[in-house]
Amino acid sequence: MTNEVDIGSITNDRKLELIPPSDPRVQCAIAPFNDDMLSEHHFKDRKELTDLMYETMKKYGGIGLTCNQVGLPFNYFCIGGHPQIESGLTIHCFNPIIVSSSDEEVLMTEGCLTFPFVFLPLKRPRKIVAKFEDENGDLQEANLDGMMSRAFQHEYDHILGRNFTEKASKLKLDRAFKKAAKQMEKYKKRIEANANT
Repeated sequence: MTNEVDIGSITNDRKLELIPPSDPRVQCAIAPFNDDMLSEHHFKDRKELTDLMYETMKKYGGIGLTCNQVGLPFNYFCIGGHPQIESGLTIHCFNPIIVSSSDEEVLMTEGCLTFPFVFLPLKRPRKIVAKFEDENGDLQEANLDGMMSRAFQHEYDHILGRNFTEKASKLKLDRAFKKAAKQMEKYKKRIEANANT
């Protein structure tokens, strides 16, 4: 008997779950990605990883998801997939970098799958130029604006081991967490009520 796993025998029933914000994996910068890393975590190729990450992002209702949010050590995130943002465009970003950003900043309210019900008004550059490898391993350059720029910057922070709560004042953060706790209680009551019917 060996501890080796036949990657070909792993089914597509695999699920990824969000890890809590207190988990050190969420708070650590991620090393550069290379394809050899995939087999260590039982993925046969980039396509299998990107499909599962996209499926997980949609399951949780997000427009962005980085590997460290689900406990994986890959320098990768996916963004988009919402029909009202860039006609549902989805971008898969391995080893992303932000090359430049506009001087113009925009204030928007952000949320994060790692912090359910926490929403914070944050300023970020409106436009960015980014480079990354896509799901096929090809180098891409993207000029992003609006919500796609915002989502890229938010997920890129995760790659660096940062999260959006670090960009808010203590006062705004305290208010957001109090409001989130109330929303979580309402959510739990709805779930319990639905389970009892």
